[in-house]
Amino acid sequence: MQANYDVVILGGGLAGLALSIQLKRANPALSILILERREGAAATAAHKVGESTVELGSYYLRNVLGLKDYLEEHELPKHGLRFFFPSETNEKIESRLELGPRELLKVKSHQVDRGTLENYMTKHTQSLGTRFIGGGIVKEVDFGEAMHTVRYKCQGDEQTVTGRWVVDASSRVSILKRKLGFQQPMEHAANAVWWRMKGVVDIDDWSDDKVWKNYLEPKLRYLSTVHFMGKGYWLWVIPLGSKNTSFGIVADPVVHPLETFNTYEKALEWMKINEPLAYSKLAPQPENLMDFMVLKHFAHHSGRFFSGKERWAVTGEAGAFLDPFYSPGSDLISMSNSWITDLITRDKEGEEVDARARVFEQSYSSLIDFWLPIYQNKYPLMGNTQIFSIKIFWDWAIYWAVTTKLFTNKGLTNMTILKRLFATEGGVGARFGALSNVMQALFIAWQPYDKEIFANRYVDVFDMPFMLKLQSEIEDQYEPKALLDKIEENMMVLESMAVSIFQYAASLAKGLPEDTAINPYKFDLEADPATYTGEGAITPKAYVREQMSTLWFYKQMAELA
Repeated sequence: MQANYDVVILGGGLAGLALSIQLKRANPALSILILERREGAAATAAHKVGESTVELGSYYLRNVLGLKDYLEEHELPKHGLRFFFPSETNEKIESRLELGPRELLKVKSHQVDRGTLENYMTKHTQSLGTRFIGGGIVKEVDFGEAMHTVRYKCQGDEQTVTGRWVVDASSRVSILKRKLGFQQPMEHAANAVWWRMKGVVDIDDWSDDKVWKNYLEPKLRYLSTVHFMGKGYWLWVIPLGSKNTSFGIVADPVVHPLETFNTYEKALEWMKINEPLAYSKLAPQPENLMDFMVLKHFAHHSGRFFSGKERWAVTGEAGAFLDPFYSPGSDLISMSNSWITDLITRDKEGEEVDARARVFEQSYSSLIDFWLPIYQNKYPLMGNTQIFSIKIFWDWAIYWAVTTKLFTNKGLTNMTILKRLFATEGGVGARFGALSNVMQALFIAWQPYDKEIFANRYVDVFDMPFMLKLQSEIEDQYEPKALLDKIEENMMVLESMAVSIFQYAASLAKGLPEDTAINPYKFDLEADPATYTGEGAITPKAYVREQMSTLWFYKQMAELA
């Protein structure tokens, strides 16, 4: 048996398997060993979070890893994220405000059976030359100057291998994080339970209302990642290619304590109170229950991610995890694996990579810190239809305009681009972070002024042509200078969007004239208008403001009165 490897990967789930494939595609000469504690194949529909992928993660799986043909043949296509906001009783789905795409999207994503996918990826990476050991339980990692030693146990026998690089993909076991002591909590308190049921659950069958059914083509609702929203919580429904269905409750413990839904029986009772229609469609069906899992305080950070000098890295949930609301798990894997692949392949060619590793680690840590406010303290707003509908549009816009654009154009591993974006005073990166923070603060400050329930309507993000343009351009390719120009152009759209939203919110809450010029980096709903209407104030692009007005529910209600 080979005893020395270029890379030893601790964990053979999605993160570790994806990294091995990416490394082999980048440099087939790399010798790679995966140690996976599970023996045998994964269950067809493995009980793991991460069944829904969004644009960045899907691009990674389809294009970077070359799994496009497999995904289109064996996994379900996904028709975007879909949200149902609360009505007075939540007893009729057609009475709730529905937010989601009507028509098929240009940029594809998928609903995946994690077991099916990981079993395929295991065979695929082995065909590329990766060695995969199932039932390999890692006992110790000892770092050396030239090679690292990994001791593991397999079928009762102690084994030892060495690797130039060790990458921790052990999920929440977090082998390296625990060994090196860089655990770091995250100030985002939310809990989750999730379970799978045998059989297909199609929410399109939850109503006979013809108007509601005709909002979009049959089966498109079924193919969506569905979120039923309420104050302090969301309930997911995700179809799986195995003809089973995934469900989950994610909630703020201040509003919905974990002990109120931490068993299957309690989860049903919780649904009876908060989501009575879902309860009536799903319960009681104990004979169809496949599994049930509880995860308390799932969000966690990491003090470190990569070391070029010591030649180790962490990826997937062995590093950081935020929140499943926008399905970002595969996105984080995609980005961390791409940084790791860059470091390992360059090191294999004899290049010094420590400086690159420090830049990548800072970029990744900053990204996690940037994304955290998107979720932090936002669960109490999930029952506020006006605020949260606008928030979803905003969060999608920043994701499509900058984050995915950088990834699909390999900007996250281009040192020139990273320097221009994040190391230049007043650069796009700094503005991007500042603008996002101002907006996330606005959503919280707006809550006391948002009292209405808005129902019986359908909202499609792509009714706004500028949003459709942002999403449809995700995979467009640019040379570095053109990419920077495109991101700057997109930033101007985001600034207009932010000002339009603030003008609307401030007009409702404070009576501010809607045509007031606003500095997008200084506005504050409770501040003196003089602080944000002076230097740097802008008026939004007319087309952005006009298109955004389709979301002004209070104004529409007043016009109908």
